[in-house]
Amino acid sequence: MQLVFAFDFPHSAQPKDLKDLLGGKGANLAEMTSVLDLPVPHGFTISTDACRQYLSDGWSDELESQVKVALLALEAKMGKTLGDPADPLLVSVRSGAKFSMPGMMDTVLNLGLNDLSVEGLARQTNDHRFAYDSYRRFIHMYARIVLGVSGEEFDRLFEAAKELATARSDAAVPTELLRYLIGSFKELVLEHTGSPFPQDPAVQLQGAIEAVFKSWNGSRAIAYRQREGIPSDLGTAVNVQAMVFGNRDDNSGTGVGFTRDPANGAKGAYGDFLVNAQGEDVVAGVRNTEPLSALKDRFPDVYAELMEIFDRLEGHYRDMCDTEFTIEQGKLWMLQTRVGKRTGVAAFKMAVDMTKEPVISLSKEEALLRITSDHIDQVLHPQFATKNLEVLAKGLGASPGAAVGKVYFSADEAVEATKRGEKVILVRKETSPEDVHGMLVAEGILTTRGGLVSHAAVVARGWGKPAVVGADSIKIVDRTFVASGVTVIEGDEISIEGSTGEVVLGAIELTSATPPAEFQTLLSWADELRKDRIKVRANADTGADAALARSFGAEGIGLCRTEHMFLAEDRLPIVRRMILAEDGEEEASALEELRVAQRDDFVAILRAMDGQPVTVRLLDPPLHEFLPDTEVLAVKEAAEGLTEEESKLFQAAKAWKEVNPMLGTRGVRLGVIKPGLYSMQVRALMEAAAKCVKEGRKPIVEIMIPLTVTKEELFLARRWVTDAIAEVGASGLDVSIGTMIETPRAALRADELAEAADFFSFGTNDLTQMTFGFSRDDVEGKMMARYIDEGLLPSNPFKTIDQAGVGELVRIGVERGRKTKPDLKIGVCGEHGGDPASIDLFVKAGLDYVSCSTFRVPIARLAAAQALITL
Repeated sequence: MQLVFAFDFPHSAQPKDLKDLLGGKGANLAEMTSVLDLPVPHGFTISTDACRQYLSDGWSDELESQVKVALLALEAKMGKTLGDPADPLLVSVRSGAKFSMPGMMDTVLNLGLNDLSVEGLARQTNDHRFAYDSYRRFIHMYARIVLGVSGEEFDRLFEAAKELATARSDAAVPTELLRYLIGSFKELVLEHTGSPFPQDPAVQLQGAIEAVFKSWNGSRAIAYRQREGIPSDLGTAVNVQAMVFGNRDDNSGTGVGFTRDPANGAKGAYGDFLVNAQGEDVVAGVRNTEPLSALKDRFPDVYAELMEIFDRLEGHYRDMCDTEFTIEQGKLWMLQTRVGKRTGVAAFKMAVDMTKEPVISLSKEEALLRITSDHIDQVLHPQFATKNLEVLAKGLGASPGAAVGKVYFSADEAVEATKRGEKVILVRKETSPEDVHGMLVAEGILTTRGGLVSHAAVVARGWGKPAVVGADSIKIVDRTFVASGVTVIEGDEISIEGSTGEVVLGAIELTSATPPAEFQTLLSWADELRKDRIKVRANADTGADAALARSFGAEGIGLCRTEHMFLAEDRLPIVRRMILAEDGEEEASALEELRVAQRDDFVAILRAMDGQPVTVRLLDPPLHEFLPDTEVLAVKEAAEGLTEEESKLFQAAKAWKEVNPMLGTRGVRLGVIKPGLYSMQVRALMEAAAKCVKEGRKPIVEIMIPLTVTKEELFLARRWVTDAIAEVGASGLDVSIGTMIETPRAALRADELAEAADFFSFGTNDLTQMTFGFSRDDVEGKMMARYIDEGLLPSNPFKTIDQAGVGELVRIGVERGRKTKPDLKIGVCGEHGGDPASIDLFVKAGLDYVSCSTFRVPIARLAAAQALITL
């Protein structure tokens, strides 16, 4: 099997379409080299197949042989030999997974330097300072990434050298001090590893390749994959590329550029660059950068060439591109390109704009496929409620949205604070991949260094977290920071605005964001595509919820949980009276009070959804959920005694308590024991519908019986419902009766249940729970994370539907239900109804609608259209 491919290898397909094999970075480097003929330093890609083999079986002779052959070819192209004492070839070793994972895996630069080749580099370039600086950087990076030595000690030594030389920048550290630092760095390596720093370039190369492979399973990469839903079995490619040097002199530099603004989608080049620096200096945020526009003044010819390349890249990829480039003594080199990450606002603007631009000319379908659920979430981010603020500090607005939280200065402390229930703003000089776990839990991120393409900015934008970077007026001292003469200590609250870059002391009131105009344009295109094919409903339990859902585009209610109405402060005592009733008369009295209250609730919901279907699930949870906790009452009884009412509640709670209540007396089983309960609910609903009809409205009512597993149960429950409808005299109303498919048995016997049903709704939360035997209340902590880390599950099945198990049950249920009743209406109302990957399955299974939480409705509208496009 071929495991290694040169950038100019003649692939049978366009390299940019080979990300599974070459990874994203390798595929695009090959595309720029062999298709676009751009100035790209030569190199080769070690495939994802090689990574998977390595992670399974270790370093193989075959891989070693292919790497040697590829290296010899690279040396021939460059006319240099890796680590040659006279004129060394130096290479970078970078990760490159199929899906972009910025900063989550490892990179090694300047590989091939040793005590001899550094002198050869100095002679060839006639620049000893440059050579020693490159070696210093290499030892630091290799020791940290490959040998596992903490980078902080190297940083401490370098900062001490800068202070000794009174150097204002890295580039001002003199040659002799760099030579001294190299010796000190090598001593650190010997002290921490017990072995000298490796001098053999072949050993260096293998060590770096193995380190990149291993970084695929590093903690920060795993955390990122879980957050982004990236499968754990893909592996990463490794790219070995001839080095070009942005730190040669002041006629050199490095930068990151976007073909459009990734924050707002505006046309025109955007990014950062640094003079006399290497690429890691830009993305790490260790130096404050210059805007890309300033490159025009500093390097006008390079700028013109870069803008021409940007135009070619956009035209070729038909999308906004993110690039990395280096200028070596006036010559431009392209080191990377990829379709750029962007904020939600930018994604919507670009998608619509690109349908109007002749060079790109996206179709509406292509534009819809450019939007993700994260983009929608981001445009619904909160903002500061007032503009009249006393700004403590200002940085660069790197990721939009406002956030409020308590200040913490380390990722670990941020995680611990969130465990205590605190909302956190993570404040750092700059972030690194080691901070990912803290960034993940933080409400927002604030850094004092870095630019708009620094690690903090890129990760925050990708996750839709508000971020302010480069706020250099803030000085961090131990566990405090000082700005504008104010000292903020750890635990103090601050507010940040990631669009304007403002930092404000205290907790500022936030308001919801206003989506851009393109938001409605794209969703209207999605609705056009979905028309008469699949509907999107919302899960809502009150009139206010229903009205809000309709404003988000919901086409009905797919799940109205009537038990939520029972938990209101004025309803719970009535429910408890019904439970405690000692005879039929007492129970009937309590049920009558509940009927009046529920009728008013239903009126509000039906008014809000006038003309749209409303699926009302009759009472589902076990009755003990409406009673006090037995342990609390037992403690109180022992400590101070109980009142008469509390004693009755205690006895009732013990009587209704079950060992496994989720499999106990709930759903239709509760109706069998207390048939008056379901009859009351149906009467209240029918009275509400009749009232709406008198008001000139068109209520469409769907009554859902929960947890039926046999057709006999459903026929019995259907009779309760039809009897109650007849009692009210509401025979002319538009009413359907159906059931929730929540158990594997119900899905497998759907053909029988369909005999008694007008519709099905898959309750995928419980269906997942019962299929896996997982308690959803207990497994989503350490156990689920461990299962995903170990590759035992591809993803959390409570978030994205399990295709092989639960998904197959859905397909079977649909097929068998419609075999009995071809016009059977079928939907889904679990949490999966708002998950794009799950919606794709539901569309393919032929469901009539999906239902989800209100704020996921726009996501479901888009995802359903996307599923139809790719069907």
